[in-house]
Amino acid sequence: MGKKSKVKIERKTNPRISVLVKKLKNASHAKNVLVWKDIAKRLEKPSRRYAEVNLSTINRHTSQNESVLIPGKVLGSGDMGHAVIIAALGFSESAKRKILDAGGNCISIETALNENMAGMRIIQ
Repeated sequence: MGKKSKVKIERKTNPRISVLVKKLKNASHAKNVLVWKDIAKRLEKPSRRYAEVNLSTINRHTSQNESVLIPGKVLGSGDMGHAVIIAALGFSESAKRKILDAGGNCISIETALNENMAGMRIIQ
């Protein structure tokens, strides 16, 4: 890990994000999976630049039983018409309820990393 990356990680006030970025970079190097490196770079940025994605956007860009990765928070505006596995930093209560009602699943990025779900598509 380079000096600039270490400084960016040390500046984070949320310890969950710092640990997650380190895990993502280590997994990227160990398993040669570039998705994890991309997510780590996005999470190194200030939190005001994190993605905030509505369910209507996810519904429009996905199909049945697809897995997606959101480097930020999922918001509850819109409806889910099919089951989707969504990994994100956070979910609003209404988004979580609508995803589960549609038969989908809400997981954290840490869980996706541990389950080695490297084939996920990124939506931002």
